[in-house]
Amino acid sequence: MNAALPPHSDALPAWRICEQARLSRDPRFDGLLFVAVPSTRIYCRPVCPAPPAKKVVYYRHAAAAEAAGFRPCLRCRPELAPDDGSWRRGDAAVARALKLIDEGLLAEQPLAVLAERVGLGERQLRRLFVERLGVPPVGVHGTRRLLFAKQLLTETALPITEVALAAGFGSLRRFNAAFRDAYRMAPRDLRRQHAGGARASEALVLRLGYRPPYDFAAMLAFLRGRALPGVEAVDERSYARVIGPAERPGWLRVSAWPGGEHALKLELHGPAPARLLEIVQKLRRMFDLDADPQAIAEALSADPRLAPLLRQRPGLRLPSGWDGFEIAVRAILGQQVSVAAARTLAARLAQRHGQALPRPLPADAAGSGLTHLFPTPEALADADLAALGVTRARAGTIRAMARALLDGRVDFRAERTLEDFAARWVALPGIGPWTAQYIAMRALGHPDAFPAEDLVLQRAVPNDGSRLSAKALGARAEAWRPWRAYAVIQLWRDSMAAEPQSAVRGPTRASADRAKSAPSAAAA
Repeated sequence: MNAALPPHSDALPAWRICEQARLSRDPRFDGLLFVAVPSTRIYCRPVCPAPPAKKVVYYRHAAAAEAAGFRPCLRCRPELAPDDGSWRRGDAAVARALKLIDEGLLAEQPLAVLAERVGLGERQLRRLFVERLGVPPVGVHGTRRLLFAKQLLTETALPITEVALAAGFGSLRRFNAAFRDAYRMAPRDLRRQHAGGARASEALVLRLGYRPPYDFAAMLAFLRGRALPGVEAVDERSYARVIGPAERPGWLRVSAWPGGEHALKLELHGPAPARLLEIVQKLRRMFDLDADPQAIAEALSADPRLAPLLRQRPGLRLPSGWDGFEIAVRAILGQQVSVAAARTLAARLAQRHGQALPRPLPADAAGSGLTHLFPTPEALADADLAALGVTRARAGTIRAMARALLDGRVDFRAERTLEDFAARWVALPGIGPWTAQYIAMRALGHPDAFPAEDLVLQRAVPNDGSRLSAKALGARAEAWRPWRAYAVIQLWRDSMAAEPQSAVRGPTRASADRAKSAPSAAAA
């Protein structure tokens, strides 16, 4: 089936396309629409294995289906569907508001605060949500919490009190009432139905669904080349790292879900229940699990340079990072040096200034080589980095950046537009357009971030030995909006495949304003 959802579409696709997606159980539409059955009052994913009903209603968002009185299917489990990334990507007000909802803002603040953070009036924001998602912001927030609780009840043996806390409910009574109102059963009743599949163990294991195709091997290869010893461990099958906070450190591992299911397997050790949803959201961004590869490919394939790359690697995703500050530090260290050199410097910095775990992980644990948390801004704001081999200029930039984060001049806030984010970062000494755009791409997972000053990109686009200027490259990339960062990943990957040494070389010349970021693929 060649049907596709148009990028950033406010409405459902044509009925014929919805029907084709449902009847063929097309996984490319998973999370992009939901199928409600009026006779049973249940809604499903388009990939549901149950026999297809004759009369159905389609919804663009799970929250809209629940607002209409439908309950999630216990068989296909809508809580496992990837999010519709088009709503959460880019700079539109709804996208930025959804990212703030994902961060849990409405759990502690009223709708008026959310509206103010995205620069809209409360009534206007509510109207936009109803028009485009079919449900107001509080409905999205409520459905998000309940579906996550449903996943924890089904897949883990966490006590129900801890499930309520993990899903963002302040009390067990409130959780029980909300769950019963929405799903017409008590949480304990759902737990009983899935008691055989949720067994107590040292690790908490969760499924992280994605929309195929997904090139997990390429994602691991990207992260493996940049893994920091002691902080991260990446092999051909999994990614592991230490996670904070310092007073209660833990660790996690991400691998492919067995059996070819369109999901990654998350194993968590030691995190507080209240942090589970935050951790899951971080990993969904880091591994780019909510992307719609079909929409991205359709937008970029119009360019003859990109079209064959997308056909060759349709599952290539945008690799983000666990922590914004860590990515920013590593981007600065990576200016004008190779990937290997930047990783060596970052590893020294982590060992010297990061907090050591209070006790080593068990020798038989997959993360047994993990020993340190990456340093905090407080630890580096006045740190002496000279002994680590960091140049004086870059050490000064790192310290200035850490202080700017602490005093609020720069941040990683979800409501920032790409333009606003980049403008704040380039105002810092030693941070230029290349570094600011790279940080936006790797720390925020911004789909339209574009480091036009990158020398590898300037050579990769013409692909004939010539080189475009940053201005010419930026003009060429206008047609790639709002997915320019995916074009970057494709071009970088192609350059590394064509000339392996390009992945480990610095630039052939220094930046014209070295202190304002050196354009290089070294940190990529």
